[in-house]
Amino acid sequence: MPTARSTFETQKASRYLQQLCKHFAHKVDVRYGPYNGQVDFPLGQADLTAHSDRLEFEVRAESCDGLERTKQILEDHINRFAFRENPKTLEWSD
Repeated sequence: MPTARSTFETQKASRYLQQLCKHFAHKVDVRYGPYNGQVDFPLGQADLTAHSDRLEFEVRAESCDGLERTKQILEDHINRFAFRENPKTLEWSD
């Protein structure tokens, strides 16, 4: 199963994690707390972990296309919610 990881450097990781999860919960299954979240997208699953200085993403999908789409959704949304921190291209590692 294709997997990718990325980190978004921020002092507001827990806030963004909860904001993302609340937003996604309107359309897909989501489980979350202040420091951990799991989002079940149609094409992949994302685990989010908040630390004091960063928000970590781990994405899994059945296909490479699903993985790329799920990564794109997360990147688009974190940049929209954290617009005051300037848009950032997430560096993904497999």
